[in-house]
Amino acid sequence: MDQRPLSPHLGVYKFAYTMSLSILHRITGCAAAVGFLLFVWWLTALASGPDSYARAMQCLSSPLAKLLLVGFAFSFVYHFCNGIRHLVWDTGRGLERAQARRSGAVVIVAAVLLTALVVWLGCQAMGFSHPGPL
Repeated sequence: MDQRPLSPHLGVYKFAYTMSLSILHRITGCAAAVGFLLFVWWLTALASGPDSYARAMQCLSSPLAKLLLVGFAFSFVYHFCNGIRHLVWDTGRGLERAQARRSGAVVIVAAVLLTALVVWLGCQAMGFSHPGPL
């Protein structure tokens, strides 16, 4: 009987840095989706009047909620940056091992810096001089 080919999975491949970025891309996609649901809830509260908005803002002002919001921001930004990387790969560029590792590092640095910028801009828009304690 002929051996059927194995489908690619972690038992076939040796774990590599780029694999962790691929896994993180999937996880951040799911986390960003949850974050957008939270955003829709906030928009609904905003449209529902001052009492609903005040309750939503009270909930979103807790230290845990602030930490989750920063996490959702990172999830969105990382997923976006890595999605651009994948679009470049779709053109046939950047697929060599060294290029893929280098672009992965660029994505991580860009995601951290852009997330910090988004959080800073959000704090400025809300009238905070700095993020303060989470």
